[in-house]
Amino acid sequence: MQLCGTFAVEVNGRSVGQQVPGRQGRLLLAYLVLHRPQPIPRPTLVDALWGEAPPPAASGALTVLVSKLRSALGPSLIRGRTELAIVLPERSHVDVEHAMAALHAAESAVTGEQWTRAWYASLAAEFVSRRILLADCEATWLDAWRRRLDDVRVRALECYATACLGLGGAELVAAVRSARELVELAPLRETSHLLLMRALAAGGNVAEALAAYGRLREILREELGTDPSPLVQDYYRELLG
Repeated sequence: MQLCGTFAVEVNGRSVGQQVPGRQGRLLLAYLVLHRPQPIPRPTLVDALWGEAPPPAASGALTVLVSKLRSALGPSLIRGRTELAIVLPERSHVDVEHAMAALHAAESAVTGEQWTRAWYASLAAEFVSRRILLADCEATWLDAWRRRLDDVRVRALECYATACLGLGGAELVAAVRSARELVELAPLRETSHLLLMRALAAGGNVAEALAAYGRLREILREELGTDPSPLVQDYYRELLG
């Protein structure tokens, strides 16, 4: 099941995404999948689909959506009546869950300095999280999940840049590129700037690394009225020699 980017659902090798009934159907399916295995009361699902001001016929519309989803996915996957839950086969693949699992693997690998493992896992997490979750849908709970995925993307990029730096050689170019992207995405995240400094210095561009420190210092003073952390300042002094 692909919820980020192009929506896609495959059941037993058969594509059924087109049979999911419109935006509300996609919202309903995503809500059930991302909150499983917890059974969800119907009023909660109504709120998830229509917000604080549901139409008078919302309960009946939900019944129709559930019926169409059961028809698309198979009647055994969505269970219950007053409370609904989706039960996916053991080897099911949901891209959001895959991204979160890959991020955990990447961060564990970075901690253990297993750079190749971290490289692959961080790319897997970043590939999913850089795409928008149900881009054509809007809902308060969906915004919360999108923020979670934004955090996954930042952390995955940080793992990727760290892994590239650890691998060295030709991967230093990727380390600089991903660290620059990190700085753009999270300008107040000091570890992103430190990674950029380290990657630039590892590639022989010490002057650029010093300039990167200067930009961080300006950002922190303008936004927060503070200086870089002692860790970053220590590395800056190390670069000065």
